[in-house]
Amino acid sequence: MKCFSVAIDGPAGAGKSTMAKRVAEALGFLYVDTGAIYRTVGLAARRAGVEDSAGTAALLPGLKVALDYGADGLQHMYLNGEDVTAEIRRPEISLYASRVSAIPEVRSFLLQKQRDLAATRNVVMDGRDIGTVVLPNADVKIFLTAAPEERARRRHAELLERGMDSTYENVLADLTERDQNDMNRPVAPLRRAEDAVQVDTTGISLEDSFTLLLDTIQRRIAL
Repeated sequence: MKCFSVAIDGPAGAGKSTMAKRVAEALGFLYVDTGAIYRTVGLAARRAGVEDSAGTAALLPGLKVALDYGADGLQHMYLNGEDVTAEIRRPEISLYASRVSAIPEVRSFLLQKQRDLAATRNVVMDGRDIGTVVLPNADVKIFLTAAPEERARRRHAELLERGMDSTYENVLADLTERDQNDMNRPVAPLRRAEDAVQVDTTGISLEDSFTLLLDTIQRRIAL
């Protein structure tokens, strides 16, 4: 039986995870947050005190990165058997995730894991290069974006809700740096796939963004 795949790419803070999760639930698909996978490797690098490509690549043989879906129905990330789902969402892990995602050995290490999920299940997968590299033949490709200021405002509110210390100015600076890293990395840079539909949610409410995204996908996929 054919498995359907929806690829949602876009810059940090565009709402990919929130929207992809809701869309997957509405469609009855499995939601795969690939950013969380890279964050887990980034956490491993930070814990090891490693910031260079060679040092990070050397860590990979000893890493066991796994994802599972708990009783809460949410994706949980495990690093060598430890549930690190909450820790990888700390702001300082974002830049580590961006750095490790630019390392060819890391991308190769994680690529097949992501493709295997899409080969056996109907999935909604979000990230930076899903439609261009991971799932180039996805049934639907979306490039979800919003103005940097809008993305920073959303991310800042999210961090405050989680009880994490942050300022809007710092969040905007981090997002701007991550955008530059993601768009200019030599391996699988962030870009819109030629056949992706761009959905800009600047100034649109959460509910309206969800409706727009779901309608866009449903018009392009026959279930």
